[in-house]
Amino acid sequence: MKIMVIHGANLNMLGAREPSIYGNITIDSIDAELQKIASASEVYLESFQSNFEGVLVEKIQSLHDFDAIIINAGAYTHTSIAIRDALLAINKPFIEVHLSNIYAREEFRHRSYLSDIAVGVISGLGAESYYAAIRYFLAGNPRG
Repeated sequence: MKIMVIHGANLNMLGAREPSIYGNITIDSIDAELQKIASASEVYLESFQSNFEGVLVEKIQSLHDFDAIIINAGAYTHTSIAIRDALLAINKPFIEVHLSNIYAREEFRHRSYLSDIAVGVISGLGAESYYAAIRYFLAGNPRG
């Protein structure tokens, strides 16, 4: 199995950006733990981060040989039809994750352009959101 983890806009700032909301964990720490979980199951895992919508779209379009995607599109979750269309085009199962509980935040964060086409959405568990997503796919659950 091959799993791609996609981190969107501003996630490279984890650990420094609004720690009261996102905590002190860094993207490198999240990726290291995901890699550890994947390696224990002999699964190939790759992580990618970009602040640019078009770069994220191109990355998604290139994932034909991957089996599943874990995506935290950041603010693009609430704005990007292009990312949605790219995910639809490649037709791979994906889980949308968020560190914070987007439903306990500003109203504009309550709308996701991805959630209705995702296998599932995990929100508000901090880094555990990512770890729960990979464990779901590793368990061989349907659509993943």
